[in-house]
Amino acid sequence: MSSYIPAKEADFVAWSDNLLTVAAARASEWNLVKSKIEELRALHDEVAALHQICQTPNYTKLDMQAKNEKKTLLKQEEEVFVRNNLQNNDAMTDNGRQALRIPIYDRTPTPRPTPDAVPDMETETPNPRTVRVKFRGINAPRWGKPDHVERFECVWLIADEPPARIEDLVHRSFATRNPLDLTFDEDQRGKRLHFACRWEGGAGKTGPWSEIFTAIIP
Repeated sequence: MSSYIPAKEADFVAWSDNLLTVAAARASEWNLVKSKIEELRALHDEVAALHQICQTPNYTKLDMQAKNEKKTLLKQEEEVFVRNNLQNNDAMTDNGRQALRIPIYDRTPTPRPTPDAVPDMETETPNPRTVRVKFRGINAPRWGKPDHVERFECVWLIADEPPARIEDLVHRSFATRNPLDLTFDEDQRGKRLHFACRWEGGAGKTGPWSEIFTAIIP
């Protein structure tokens, strides 16, 4: 995660609330898409509620798992939102960035072409309950995402048979660094994990999906 995003959970929840409150109040001035802010606000509210639940003595393992998954997703989504909508936004001022509690960037844009190829992938099972997906560009000498790519997107499903459509892979995970580790519960060991992946470039530009692959959860 970017260094400006607070590492402590309570601080992150407060930072996220401020980011979305300020962005919503000045969306028209900064030419921001209100529906995206509303989408992030809904996810933030889920994280905030689960954070509060997990401060009580009666929270469950499922509460903690849900909170961690939602928090990770919110951090990733807000990092992309800052980069794609605020970093190089000519309508904003440095005072606005200070109000959002984000860094003042060099706003010279870097070209980010739409990805035009699927990732080259390899799976490993380094630990029980973990399927590791390594990724790189086609014919790249080292594992990792290409320079013009923002992150690696993986959609997945646990089922006996692979689904017929990408849209049926209802779970979604992201990684900005290689590899992506998908972790599961003890009672999911031995089940079939079906997944497909693609690259995501700047401004939400996405490349083509890979075929659907299958791995056994160790």
